[in-house]
Amino acid sequence: MSAWIKRLFTAPGGRRSKWLVLAAWLIVAVALGPLAGKLGEVEETGPNAFLPRGAESAQVNTELEKFRTDELMPAVVVYTGESAGQLAEAEQGAFAKFAAEGERVAPPVPSEDGKAFLTVVPLQYEDGITDKVDELRDVAGANAPPGVDVEVGGPAASLTDSVAVFDSLDSTLMIATGLVVAVLLLITYRSPILWLFPLFAVGFAAVLTQVVTYLLAKYADLPVDPQSAGILMVLVFGVGTDYALLLIARYREELHRREDRHEAMRIALRRSGPAILASAGTIAIGLACLAFADINSSRSLGLVGAVGVVCAFLAMVTVLPALLVIAGRWVFWPFVPRYGTPARKAHTVWSRIGEAVARRPRWSWLMSVAVTGVLALSAFGITMGLTQADMFQDKPESVVAQERISAHYPSGSSDPATVIVPTGKAEEVENAASGTPGVAAVETGYRTPDGQLTSFSVVLKEAPDSQAAKDTVDRLRDAVGPSGALVGGTTAETLDTQRAADRDLRTVIPIVLLVVFGVLVWLLRALVAPLLLLATVVLSFFAALGASNLLFEHVFGFAGVDWALPLMGFVFLVALGIDYNIFLMHRVKEETVRQGHTRGILEGLTSTGGVITSAGIVLAATFAVFAGLPLVTMAQMGVLVGIGVLLDTFLVRTVLVPALALDLGRWFWWPGSLFKAGRRASLPDQAPSAREQARV
Repeated sequence: MSAWIKRLFTAPGGRRSKWLVLAAWLIVAVALGPLAGKLGEVEETGPNAFLPRGAESAQVNTELEKFRTDELMPAVVVYTGESAGQLAEAEQGAFAKFAAEGERVAPPVPSEDGKAFLTVVPLQYEDGITDKVDELRDVAGANAPPGVDVEVGGPAASLTDSVAVFDSLDSTLMIATGLVVAVLLLITYRSPILWLFPLFAVGFAAVLTQVVTYLLAKYADLPVDPQSAGILMVLVFGVGTDYALLLIARYREELHRREDRHEAMRIALRRSGPAILASAGTIAIGLACLAFADINSSRSLGLVGAVGVVCAFLAMVTVLPALLVIAGRWVFWPFVPRYGTPARKAHTVWSRIGEAVARRPRWSWLMSVAVTGVLALSAFGITMGLTQADMFQDKPESVVAQERISAHYPSGSSDPATVIVPTGKAEEVENAASGTPGVAAVETGYRTPDGQLTSFSVVLKEAPDSQAAKDTVDRLRDAVGPSGALVGGTTAETLDTQRAADRDLRTVIPIVLLVVFGVLVWLLRALVAPLLLLATVVLSFFAALGASNLLFEHVFGFAGVDWALPLMGFVFLVALGIDYNIFLMHRVKEETVRQGHTRGILEGLTSTGGVITSAGIVLAATFAVFAGLPLVTMAQMGVLVGIGVLLDTFLVRTVLVPALALDLGRWFWWPGSLFKAGRRASLPDQAPSAREQARV
């Protein structure tokens, strides 16, 4: 590292430069802060936000825009009851109310069993569609006869319910995450003051993240959807707090050794900075690999998450150390680190764990592999895919309405497939669709204003979310595709997402593994250690997936697992899991140079045990906030990442990795300089000589 880079990296610890760093952040926060509140303006909430890019169903959604002449979106009002007389009374009352409110309504459609009727109410976008749906629900439910239930569903109501969830998502996550991090920092530091400094720094990081994300979305086409925007802040809080814990722990350690706090911070930055940089780089690049995914929501989460990690890194290595040095030693009160006193007790929990692992390293790593392997077995019984009704922990009214429609009308009529074809081929396509096995009916087509395209609604015989319906969509595409027709709709979207998720797994996972492996090779200057570290994290992911599946089935009662979860969970857990291995092995490498292989591993485990455990608990707790959200997909993500981080923290990093390193001896560092230092470096009861240390 060149001299000017070193000076720049340690600038927050300088006597004058610390003030410049703080001033620069304050200027950025004041000048650009107003842009942070505009992130919602660039979020993509259209029908293709969560679909694969280029998928046929996504093309249909795009083509459907050409059919709109007055920007209408339908709401479907469904009345259900056991009494025909009550339903007739409800029908008359409903139409009187709709007429009084000036709403245009379609003629009522009674069900064959006589226990329901529905009507379609077209709503205009420019009228504020969510407000109109709320008003419609009030009107439809007013004075309904006893024994008659009424729900408003359809596309307009689904949009309204989704917007309601995401409207409160950001604020709920911010408040919950902030409280969780604050409580855990108080417990960790046992100081009434110190816990505030990481939160201040994370606050700066959050503002910078939102500003950069907004600017990239507006001017560089960065994809942002409500889900990725919500996860973004949790990621910034979790990762930023982890880096703060690591830096503060090293700073506290140096304060025991050095009287000048500025010198202590500069050394802390030099010694912990490479590990933090490698960690941030691994997570950011790993998440950025999701840019190769087809599913738009996965791409958005990866790219937006990478921006958040970079901003969190910048804040934690600049404004946080500047604030700490400006404040002085007293921020650690009542446990102020005094110059010349021991940095820690001679015997700690982590030193005892290290000694236990060192006594039987092979048995330790074999038992660790066995535990994770047993948990991983449950991953093979996962039920993949969620229906629209399964996407919410508490069913919104639009989902209930859809269930009522499905219960009283033919299975496929509640959500038909959509076929779009050049008008010249319309008759040919209509005949081909009608003769396709699994198709119940082809309804009258509509044309675009210029007459170039025609759209048909194709009612499927089976329920829209069934495998039989997906098979029918495949047959329908084979039948009408040669005529240039496109097949879309909910069933087609589910089918396209399922197949894109499989492709993304095969494409993105090898790229992520190669990237992470490259970072580890650069950091450790070895090949064996990076391969083993990567293998432990992959094993940990499958164990976390298996354990999560047990919770999904037997505790949360989820119907299945979202198609995108395995890929996003893998990327998050490999990137975040390797994070703690980087923290550990960077310190192990440093101590191995000074004390030899065995003592270096034990000292690295002992010195980082407390801080990495605290970091893991904080990160797991922040992601666990998702478990209480109404969206099942985000709850599943929170559970999976939380369990995976805890496994990495308490089993992989504490037992498995040290045991493997101790069992392999100096071969763990092959073919790097630590391997070449000589056999004495691997002896368990001897430290290398001064000459050997100098060669290393």
